[in-house]
Amino acid sequence: MSWEPLPLLAWLFVVYVHAYSNTLGSQRNNHRNVSELLDNLLRGYDNSVRPGLGGPPAVVEVDIMVRSMGPISEVDMTYSMDCYFRQTWVDRRLAFLSDKDTLALSITMLERIWKPDTYFYNGKQSYLHTITTPNKFVRLYQDGRVLYSSRLTIKAGCPMNLENFPMDTQRCPLKFGSFGYTVNDVLYVWNGKRQVAIADDMKLSQFDLIATPAANQTDMLKSGEYSMLLVSFHLQRHMGNFLIQVYGPCVLLVVLSWVSFWLNREATADRVSLGITTVLTMTFLGLESRTDLPKVPYPTALDFFVFLSFGFIFATIIQFALVHYFTKYGSGECYFSADFSSDSDSDEDDWSSRRTIEPLEGPGRRKSSTCAGVVPRRSVTINGNTRLVEVIPLSACTISSISGRGQQESWTSGLPSCLGCGKASVHQSPGRETPYLPPSQAARPSLTFHPRSHRRKKRTPRFNSVSKIDRISRVFFPLCFLAINMSYWYAYLSRSERIQRRTDLPA
Repeated sequence: MSWEPLPLLAWLFVVYVHAYSNTLGSQRNNHRNVSELLDNLLRGYDNSVRPGLGGPPAVVEVDIMVRSMGPISEVDMTYSMDCYFRQTWVDRRLAFLSDKDTLALSITMLERIWKPDTYFYNGKQSYLHTITTPNKFVRLYQDGRVLYSSRLTIKAGCPMNLENFPMDTQRCPLKFGSFGYTVNDVLYVWNGKRQVAIADDMKLSQFDLIATPAANQTDMLKSGEYSMLLVSFHLQRHMGNFLIQVYGPCVLLVVLSWVSFWLNREATADRVSLGITTVLTMTFLGLESRTDLPKVPYPTALDFFVFLSFGFIFATIIQFALVHYFTKYGSGECYFSADFSSDSDSDEDDWSSRRTIEPLEGPGRRKSSTCAGVVPRRSVTINGNTRLVEVIPLSACTISSISGRGQQESWTSGLPSCLGCGKASVHQSPGRETPYLPPSQAARPSLTFHPRSHRRKKRTPRFNSVSKIDRISRVFFPLCFLAINMSYWYAYLSRSERIQRRTDLPA
């Protein structure tokens, strides 16, 4: 009884071995069948002859899966993209009957079958990814349809119009077609199910991909008419970087130049240095903004704004030149006036406020001098009579023809030196007559000066008046800059919206 399970185990082992051998045999048969199938398909196959030679042209369906884009260079006017480039065509010579609908073939089969000679019209530097193996595959369907897919990095030319830079929308085309077959042999069409697909995780650093219209075109050459496919990538530029690095600093520099309108118009060094500094900074900023741009013959929107800002900064320097030209010499000094409570109307501190003098006159005397300046007065006592003595600076007076020069010289020589080196004329205090002084008395007058014990009422600073040009500029320059900015942004932003609406239309 204990040995009865042994025949059962032996029987199971035999069944397992038989099944395994059948599986291996079927796999060998399948491999042999596929190999024999391909050998039969390629027996007598000429890969230099297109499918359906002598009949209608071969139709090649194309679709593109874009994985990433960039970099996009304005200097070279090129763009790069990484994509899966898929081509499908029907070759009846490769049709087969099998229990399998699709055969995944090795890339070595590409060398043994016909494939379209597709090339990129505007391509500059494109290559096939070969790490770790060439990134391409071939699939064969029962009806003879061939699917050929490859991963490519395409660098193509993109003619850019930079008039609205950096508020521009660029159209970067991709044109491809057959290199040698005309429309009588090969036709390129877009895949009806999908034409150009964009990866969901694709992002661009400087642009937004807003549209990808595709179309069929025909290229007319001397050798014939060629079929061609076209896809246009519409890229809208981001403005954030330019607002931070160019527009913002330009506005701040223009506002900084307006500080000179609040500086004293006699502060020549301060206002000139501020103007020159802002001009040099604006020049450097304008040159720096064009380092990433090609040398196009037309100005861009950014160039207009930089030139506008430079013009306002330069206008502030011209404005100061006008202010300085209309500023009188010596009118910019800041001084203090002191008012005293005394019999006189003013002291020598405000002698510059007087423009006329009363010359010495009396019986037998003519006008002694004419003064082009101003005259300070002092209260003096001569022989018990209080009089006002005006000190006339010699630098401001010219001696005229005087009768009795000897008396005049003796009169002036008798004045003390504290009155200054000038000539004196005596005036009566209010309410008294001016006596006639003989020459003997005039030669040595007895003068008694009151000490400067006058009580000072106040000490008020006087500043130069503000220029009317500065007052007008404080309002005119900001309003003018604001109005021009509103016109600038409205014009270019509306133009950018029109371009975007145009690109949304089907190609």
